[in-house]
Amino acid sequence: MNKPIYVTQPSLPELEELLPYLQEIWKHKILTNNGPFHKQFENELAAFLQVPYLSLMANGTLALLTALKALHITGDVITTPYSFVATAHSLLWNNINPVFVDVDPVFGNLNPEKIEAAITKATTAILPVHTYGNPCEIEKINTIASAHQLKVIYDAAHSFGVLHLGKSIANYGDVSVLSFHATKVFNTLEGGAIICHDASTKKQIDYLKNFGFADETTVMMPGINSKMNEVQAALGLVQLNHVKENILKRQQVATRYTQLLTDIKGLRLMPSAADDTVANYAYFPIFVDEPNYGCSRDSLYEKLKAQNIFARRYFFPLISEFSMYQQLPTSNKENLQEAHKLANSVLCLPIYPELEEQTIVTICNLIKATS
Repeated sequence: MNKPIYVTQPSLPELEELLPYLQEIWKHKILTNNGPFHKQFENELAAFLQVPYLSLMANGTLALLTALKALHITGDVITTPYSFVATAHSLLWNNINPVFVDVDPVFGNLNPEKIEAAITKATTAILPVHTYGNPCEIEKINTIASAHQLKVIYDAAHSFGVLHLGKSIANYGDVSVLSFHATKVFNTLEGGAIICHDASTKKQIDYLKNFGFADETTVMMPGINSKMNEVQAALGLVQLNHVKENILKRQQVATRYTQLLTDIKGLRLMPSAADDTVANYAYFPIFVDEPNYGCSRDSLYEKLKAQNIFARRYFFPLISEFSMYQQLPTSNKENLQEAHKLANSVLCLPIYPELEEQTIVTICNLIKATS
């Protein structure tokens, strides 16, 4: 295979669709600072996702940083080691102590049964991740948080368009954070958003993302620059016209993978979304059991790579294994046994709307030939 095939590739509209927006930006010379396309995109995106209050951000990591600051989170926060490192980094940047707990062995989400045992007097919040876009056990987490008066900040970076019990996954928690990075189901090249439930919290977030400014001469708090610019917002407006179609195409790719890879000895596929969930097919992870499959996950990764197929080991290594987290008491391997099993066996296969049938078949044939 000559053309490199990556685990995901950005879905972009035709340039002709974006040009009128760029011409308008050049005409008015408003490039950032809550410009007209920013306002339009914020309103249309909130309506699309059916969420009450939404603040656009320059990227998902800045959204996490800002969300934690807006809710005045301090002390210890319970979170997952099985995620992209930005989840935990957002805590360290806010001088918050990450407390890792183990994940469930099927979906890789925070295990509610482990959360309660990790709560101490220093615990102020829970930061779960809807891993691969699969909803956490939201009701159980909410019950625990309410009983202990903890905030819940959902890292919903993988979860654009996902519905749980008929409403957007972003409606849950005290706030939810989305990412619109180029590799996501919905992208603005870089970008993100914070979803909250009341006008007061949105005002705090909007102050924080613009250095704390309330007006030209009034600074309300020590903010940061995490604003989305007009070009990102314009791309987002165009992308909204295509996202439903793109998710449907991703579903077709996932269905084809499932058809071709089911019942391979030593290979586990993640189950389909629960009946109460509408999925977005953000990722297609497989899990390799080396003794039964016939080779290791890493050997399969290298075999695919040799054929220009660049799968990804999301998420390996665990966050808890990086140097800045290794010394935390909760990073102990015995504390995170299920997370380690997933991290050492996972391989996310390429999935994006333009992935062709023949490429899917080629990838699956290579996987079958190894088993």
